[in-house]
Amino acid sequence: MNEKREARLAKYSLKRLNEVELEQVLDPRRKQGQQWKLPSLLRVVLVSLMAGCRSLAEVEAFSVSASAWMRRRLGIARRTPDTTLRDILCRLHPSQLRGVLHRAVKGALERKALSPLRGLPFGVVAMDGKVTELPTSSGRYVQKRTTDAGERGLLRTFTTCLVSAAARPCIDVLSVKRSTNEMGAFPEALSALLRAYPKRGRPFKMLSYDAGACSLANASIIVDHGLHYLFALNAAQPTLFAEAQRQLGRLTEPVAIDEEHRSGAQVERRLFITGEMSRWLDWSHLRTVLRVQSVRLDSDGTETVLDDRYFLSSWPADKLKKKQWLFLVRAHWGVENNCHHTFDTVFAEDERPWITGDGQGALNVLTLRRVAYTLLTLFRSVTQRSEEHRLMPWRTLVRAVYSLSMRLELLPMETGRRSAVTP
Repeated sequence: MNEKREARLAKYSLKRLNEVELEQVLDPRRKQGQQWKLPSLLRVVLVSLMAGCRSLAEVEAFSVSASAWMRRRLGIARRTPDTTLRDILCRLHPSQLRGVLHRAVKGALERKALSPLRGLPFGVVAMDGKVTELPTSSGRYVQKRTTDAGERGLLRTFTTCLVSAAARPCIDVLSVKRSTNEMGAFPEALSALLRAYPKRGRPFKMLSYDAGACSLANASIIVDHGLHYLFALNAAQPTLFAEAQRQLGRLTEPVAIDEEHRSGAQVERRLFITGEMSRWLDWSHLRTVLRVQSVRLDSDGTETVLDDRYFLSSWPADKLKKKQWLFLVRAHWGVENNCHHTFDTVFAEDERPWITGDGQGALNVLTLRRVAYTLLTLFRSVTQRSEEHRLMPWRTLVRAVYSLSMRLELLPMETGRRSAVTP
């Protein structure tokens, strides 16, 4: 990064930290005898996550090595013990940190930073489950799993990603209770999402999910909440799937095609679509069924079919352009390719969850990691002013945050005005 872009990143980060209003997070500690203010502790954790720290010990080291300018802005005058951080992260109620994530997203909405791509008339969210394995199975947020190697704990969560926006921000995260599984918790997760984003100003109108959630019950719940659905369809719904194959499987002339280069070869995605299955069987809200065929084109002209995938939606086929339907199908995977992949590869969430012996603490770190991701992806995909810069590798961006934190006082950050974040 050149100095101008570094200064932009520094100003952006500090301003966004101010917008999420960490002062609103309820402190579970008694006021008497507090040595550390909660907002300061949360700031140092968030910035450490954005800088790529992979343990609470690294956060403690970060609090010492950060520049004096940065420490003043975070509100930390001295070394922040990892034991203090762990204690507060294990005691905070997860709903308080979900609120931080929601405020980060709503701030972006107010800035018009989450407009739908490809001229879509509405926003689309993709929801998907994620499992983080822990050595403990105790606590209300951890499910027990017994294996040959012994007893382990599973921290199950729903990730909701706004896949219609360029940044693919994570807009919600919710844990799955011990007493149920991902599909059993789906109605509660959807209700919680809609409470967080009331109808007025809601950034989405459609929800997509993979075939594991494709059921008449789930589709009806989505429609009853005033939304539309886009589900992947497979043999788990045998009658519906067989009819979709009968109507679309024999077609050879696609209504739309998009292309990409993958592993040195050209790959086409070919769309076939029908509205003839509208209101099929008990699916009174069903309007559109799609087939997307992926084909690899080799240099010698050979075509190889990679896969045929089917999808169904409550949105009428003629209410979107054919290319927009293709975009929606591909956009669903933003929850995996943008969110989950980044959590695991860049932030090492599965390998280094920070807190392993307390389910509530692990969930709180996981939630703050999604806040950090959302703030960074908004900078990367929206604040950056050129397409080249918007393709910046994630590791480069994280290293830049770390480097800036070490030497911010050397940058032309202030020009006589007070910083956005003060101790």
